[in-house]
Amino acid sequence: ELGREIRPGNFGENFSTTGLDITGAEVGEQWAIGDAVFEVIRARKPCRVFAGFWDVPDLVKRFIAHGAPGAYLRVLKEGTIGAGDPIEIIERPGHGVTIGYMLRALTTEPHLMPRFLDAPQMLPKHHEKARKWLATHPQETSVR
Repeated sequence: ELGREIRPGNFGENFSTTGLDITGAEVGEQWAIGDAVFEVIRARKPCRVFAGFWDVPDLVKRFIAHGAPGAYLRVLKEGTIGAGDPIEIIERPGHGVTIGYMLRALTTEPHLMPRFLDAPQMLPKHHEKARKWLATHPQETSVR
């Protein structure tokens, strides 16, 4: 879309994957890669610094509109990993709050935030955002 070469790491990623639906990964999902285990903890939401690096003023807006943000991971078990190691999903919580859903809720569709409360693996700050949204929109509690 940018018409530029994108080298590994130029989007700030630590892992580049193929064949894995990161946007469909649930918050709290666990992945085994090599000897290590990771937990998907939140959607990656780009910032203005990111747009400045690429010198594309509307990059954040375009990134959000595309709807495939990538994910931040927490290390649950340290280990050795290498290029080409398969990524195995070893746990999927089943609450349905995916990385794509989270991005939409935090950016363009805040009425989706109450579902965050269905995902105990969410970071406390995201549960708090959902509670604050519900407190200011009590008539919309049926969204959950």
